[in-house]
Amino acid sequence: MAKVEIYTTQWCPFCTRAKSLLSSKGVDFEETDVTPSAKRRAMIERADGRHTVPQIFIGGVGIGGSDELAALERSGKLDGMLAAD
Repeated sequence: MAKVEIYTTQWCPFCTRAKSLLSSKGVDFEETDVTPSAKRRAMIERADGRHTVPQIFIGGVGIGGSDELAALERSGKLDGMLAAD
């Protein structure tokens, strides 16, 4: 299974929605709270300048946020991305 990483902040409803979708699929993910500013800067650099949360990476590839994750699920592409190694 592909490594899944998600950058979040506290009290973020979009982060909660993304984590819920991943959990419902039985996906283990590594969560990084970027509330501290140093971690947020690292996320922004890695996410090609995107500064909103969540920022989700599957197999090292940035897929965007909660809306993009949900779109991948609706299109049937998410399972394939998660299965890739």
